[in-house]
Amino acid sequence: MTDDRDDEWRDKLTPEQYQVAREGGTERAFTGKYWDHKGEGTYKCVCCGAELFRSDHKYDSGSGWPSFYAAPEGAPVGTREDRSAFMVRTEIVCEQCGAHLGHVFEDGPKPTGLRYCVNSASLDFEPGGDE
Repeated sequence: MTDDRDDEWRDKLTPEQYQVAREGGTERAFTGKYWDHKGEGTYKCVCCGAELFRSDHKYDSGSGWPSFYAAPEGAPVGTREDRSAFMVRTEIVCEQCGAHLGHVFEDGPKPTGLRYCVNSASLDFEPGGDE
């Protein structure tokens, strides 16, 4: 998933953030800084700062990764087919910069039934009340 801004990404991101967000990697379950995070605010793309998820859509899925049942309307969260790891999944990406965020599954809670399973390494957090 490298691009012509590769040197910029390497300078900006930690090695783990780069491996996950720019190369499509995955952090180990229960190791990311946001998997059990309870603060109120907005989760942003670690690469470009786009607002991706809000804390009022976050829930404990038991998976070991930050999980959200929805992305806010207008958030640049896109999907594409992922056939890696000998399976077919739906990858979620930041539509603004192409960063790999994680995957979305259809086993989440109501009202959407979705579980956006996101790598902490792909996220920054901005504290503040949810709108």
